[in-house]
Amino acid sequence: MIIHLIAAARPNFMKIAPLYHALKKEDWAKPIIVHTGQHYDLNMSDAFFKDLELPEPDIHLGIGSGSHAEQTGKVMIAYEKVLMEHRPDLVIVVGDVNSTMACTLSASKISYNPSNPINSSNSSNPTNPTNPINPINPINPINPNNPERPLIAHLEAGLRSFDRTMPEEINRIVTDSLVDILWTPSPDGDENLLREGISKENIECVGNIMIDSLEMLRNKIEEQAVFKEFDVNKNAYGLITLHRPSNVDSIEVLSSICDVFINISEKLPLIFPVHPRTRKNLENFGLINVLEKAKSIFLVEPINYIRFMNLVFNCRLAITDSGGIQEETTYLGIPCLTMRPNTERPITVDQGTNTLCTIDNLEAFVETIITERDTKLSVPELWDGHTAERIVQSIKTYMS
Repeated sequence: MIIHLIAAARPNFMKIAPLYHALKKEDWAKPIIVHTGQHYDLNMSDAFFKDLELPEPDIHLGIGSGSHAEQTGKVMIAYEKVLMEHRPDLVIVVGDVNSTMACTLSASKISYNPSNPINSSNSSNPTNPTNPINPINPINPINPNNPERPLIAHLEAGLRSFDRTMPEEINRIVTDSLVDILWTPSPDGDENLLREGISKENIECVGNIMIDSLEMLRNKIEEQAVFKEFDVNKNAYGLITLHRPSNVDSIEVLSSICDVFINISEKLPLIFPVHPRTRKNLENFGLINVLEKAKSIFLVEPINYIRFMNLVFNCRLAITDSGGIQEETTYLGIPCLTMRPNTERPITVDQGTNTLCTIDNLEAFVETIITERDTKLSVPELWDGHTAERIVQSIKTYMS
């Protein structure tokens, strides 16, 4: 099977890595990494491939930055050409970035029918009627509507924030409505999909692939002591990540956030790897100097996966608007304060260590965490480092 693994941004790399390594062990699978180039910064892309022991991408679309429409359109155009040249049997998209939706749209609308003049290019993957999962085989039961296109699977399907002002929510909804196989990280994902009318037969709860990456590299992560570079003590600093438009694109909001961070840093040192989008706005709004003057706030460039996760392992708390960190801190039992009104990962709040907060109450939550002992809550079921193995078995099931 020719299997395309679509990667575009930092969380995507961590989701495809365990699956790539698991598929490479199988003699029936040929995993191909397709990097759309949505994250083009070296520390946000190439360094993660090195940490996760991934090879250079087999295919690099080189899309780069742009508006949502520009990025989505460019990925669709570029990936459509790739689909016709390589004719994969299975396309696996992950997460909720623009590339996830764009590649899903291209793959769902492609046709390998040789009678269609637009699809008359040469094929390196001819029809194999003996392979039940081959999308060219018209008897494939999982893809009855268009057997002449590849199967499409979404890893991390079913997550919902129920906030359509978030671009990621639109990407999730569109992607899940089109794919053939939906691998969810937790039972709430199954419930969301069933409520939206997705067939139960196409949904499978496989667990959290992010935990696979963490466990895969745990030894290398624990060998580090990155926090010492900032002259802070273990479990005695906060870690910040911030990049969502709702937090960083308004000068009023970002200025208020900076004020709160400065107040918090007087009680707890803060290490802040600054996302390119956030740094650009801090500079444009004249706020970067304000943070640089705070003696207990350490602004650094984006950090590779192993070094960043070492900071997570050893922090007292995390302040974020990211999705993945909500999951990693829940697994590790570390308090996480998510600066958003909602989360597509409610299990991290209900069962984990995550708390939703605002600019107005962030400082109070930090004070509570500093002064009180926190108890590690239970880890969600199937967040065990074996999700990639379950996905491989799932693919085998569809083949049988």
